[in-house]
Amino acid sequence: DQGLNTFTFKKFARFRNVLLEQKGLHMPKPTKTGTTIAAICYKDGVVLGADTRATSDTIVADKNCAKIHYLAPNIYCCGAGTAADTEYTTALISSQLELHRLTTGRKSRIDTAKMLLAQFLYKYHGHISAALIVGSYDVKGPKLYNVSPHGNADNLPFLTMGSGSLAAMAVFESRWKKDLERQEAIELVCDAIEAGIFNDLGSGSNVDINVIEKDKVDIYRNLRKPNERGQKENSIAEPHESIKDLLVITEGVEAMDIS
Repeated sequence: DQGLNTFTFKKFARFRNVLLEQKGLHMPKPTKTGTTIAAICYKDGVVLGADTRATSDTIVADKNCAKIHYLAPNIYCCGAGTAADTEYTTALISSQLELHRLTTGRKSRIDTAKMLLAQFLYKYHGHISAALIVGSYDVKGPKLYNVSPHGNADNLPFLTMGSGSLAAMAVFESRWKKDLERQEAIELVCDAIEAGIFNDLGSGSNVDINVIEKDKVDIYRNLRKPNERGQKENSIAEPHESIKDLLVITEGVEAMDIS
């Protein structure tokens, strides 16, 4: 049971949230996050891409974070926002989709996944920081949806989200065409993610790619590594003496005072 000084997102309690705000209790502010995720439809499937940097304020917390999540055997999802929110949300919907498959005996469809995600996120009015791109090849062919943290969903042939989305979208809008070949689509998504990596401080490290086709899913972890650390050829530091060479060891015996 929630106290009277606690914000809640149930339908009947919205007026209570307004009263709490009027009393001076402010709603929690969203955490600033950084990511570049992108996806594109091509002739025989969809390509999902993401960078691998996870940040905590100005600190890089994880250089190789996986941002492409499993929802169903034929449905995967890129997540931008708070890492814990995207992990929990996709795991929850994945379990619901599995129960649906066991009940109906049919493959999951992307429209089902989109509806479950949108309904779940809408309940919390954007306070769950999970911006998602869902891609699949189902009975209707290749399809993409983006689902915003507020529960809004759009179906488009190419999508970007995250703090590096503008740089990635610039690449898509300049080079996208209908009926792309598989390798062309992979290269285009990789270039879009790299544009986000190099133009957004919240994105970085490597490029992950998932390719979903009619009967298979190919997962390419760290397909591109544009930020590999260089190796020093030579050291310019002067050699230091060993600390053992600097120690002076003296041995001696002192007479004990017995007076």
